Amino acid sequence: MRRPRGIVLLAVLTAFSLFAVGCGKSKNNSSSTTSTTTANVPKGGTLVIGAEQEPDCLDWISTCSGSTWGDYMVKEQTMPAPYVFQKQSDGGYAYKWNSLVLSEEPKLETSPVQKVTYKINPKAVWNDGVALTSTDFKYTWDQIANGTDVYDKTGYELIQSVDDSDPHTAVVTFKQGKTYSDWKGLFVGNYGIYPSHILQGKDRDAMMKDGYAFSAGPWELENGSAGWVKTDHITLVPNPKYWGQQPNLDKVIFKFQADTSAEFTAFKSGQVSAIWPQPQPDAIDQINAGLPGSSKDITSKTSEFEALWINNGVAPFNDVKVRQALAYAVDRDAMIQRLFGPLGVKTPLQDINAPILSQFTDTTAYSKYKLDLSQVDSILTGDGWAKGADGIYAKNGQKLSFKVRTTAGNKRRELTEQILQPMLKTAGFDMQVDNEKAGDLFGKSLPSGDFQAAIYAQVLTTLQASTCNLFCSKNMSPIGKTGGNNYTRTSIPELDAQLLKMDAATSDSDLATAGKAASKISADNVISLPLDPLPTIFLWNSSKIVGNLADNALQGPFWNMNTWGVKS
Repeated sequence: MRRPRGIVLLAVLTAFSLFAVGCGKSKNNSSSTTSTTTANVPKGGTLVIGAEQEPDCLDWISTCSGSTWGDYMVKEQTMPAPYVFQKQSDGGYAYKWNSLVLSEEPKLETSPVQKVTYKINPKAVWNDGVALTSTDFKYTWDQIANGTDVYDKTGYELIQSVDDSDPHTAVVTFKQGKTYSDWKGLFVGNYGIYPSHILQGKDRDAMMKDGYAFSAGPWELENGSAGWVKTDHITLVPNPKYWGQQPNLDKVIFKFQADTSAEFTAFKSGQVSAIWPQPQPDAIDQINAGLPGSSKDITSKTSEFEALWINNGVAPFNDVKVRQALAYAVDRDAMIQRLFGPLGVKTPLQDINAPILSQFTDTTAYSKYKLDLSQVDSILTGDGWAKGADGIYAKNGQKLSFKVRTTAGNKRRELTEQILQPMLKTAGFDMQVDNEKAGDLFGKSLPSGDFQAAIYAQVLTTLQASTCNLFCSKNMSPIGKTGGNNYTRTSIPELDAQLLKMDAATSDSDLATAGKAASKISADNVISLPLDPLPTIFLWNSSKIVGNLADNALQGPFWNMNTWGVKS
């Protein structure tokens, strides 16, 4: 899974009652457990967690850092941030200022220019004992806004300056005439705050990509870069200088697993005590059958959204008529029922945005696209295509053929391809499968535009509702230079206008107005085809792990790992 920037990502969360299992998170225990207070959590011990994906790198600013697993395992545990995400009573999420990093809630000014003032908690220090300062904010902004290999610059490129004249106060001033709706997502989401006293004037990427020794969170990598043993595991140990609640555990080991099946085998055999598996069909069957001694937290109001992502810049999908015909050729209702029915998910996603942000979008935008072969024929014949003897459409001697890529070995996505292929063949499309390793797909093919269609999920890291980073033409090419992730090479001026309005909105009503307009334009042009609001599953051995465990849709399942303990 990939992590796009905020939608507020992205925000990453709000209504969309698609799940029979209920809104928000539904915690279901396979065995009865009781709540454990902090006082009852034992000290010491080692916890081993199964990790389904190994990150490509640990330099969170670089384009190589798109792994959600890397984010949840290491970034959330080591990088300080001015805001955290707090679950609300309705199952959604809201920003809450982080009192461990700040001494008071940030102050927003809107006139004569947008300005945000951060007062830094004097207790906040890095693990070498050096204070966290306003220069750390300034360094972080400069690296993102002015870097040449940046995962996403959204919001940071609108900042004019960061005043660090007072070490305890960072004043972020935006450019004249520029406003940014998701200002609370800055220095949170994808990045956090970086230690200027360690990185200033150095090659940040070289110092971080293979692991780093610094931390201002409850955990740090064991012996710095040595804590990441490639292809095997990542080990975290407590940060002795952390000024918040010190971890109860002596050590946490994230053991890399080859796939979801291997992850489940390791969990059931006791080799690992917690997993966060993708909702693969065999995994769902095992969960529904019951896993003795385990507890589960299934997140239905999710920050994750999966789609058939379409490269609008290459044939045959540079023709909007072909994209529209494709949307009418797929029975998404039947597909979602087959893939996620056992989890209670029966309705496909009808907008290309995260379910938790539904109040800002049109959640019915794509609902007109249902299986309708007469529409497929009408659209394609009207566009000059004609069916050949083999039943496949062709135009100017070129067959309507394309390749779909996804992460090799992902059984659910491979099943999705197996469902799609005959559907599309019946409609006159020749769909071929050309899967790749995750590192090649996300590190090479998507950024370079070397694909026609791909299946994967995007994951929000802030509460930003705009998807400009994913679909604005300014973020199209070259990826990493402009700072966005427009892998689909979408270039629609009308869509740009609405997404930019969302970025700049100063009220929820303005945000929703532009968001609903953007949803309609996206659907009319079928910039990609939304599939499912990807549910997330968190499983743990309740006879081994003690504490209050629950998934956080924006910060991951390990967000409060410092409060956990293990029974001897």
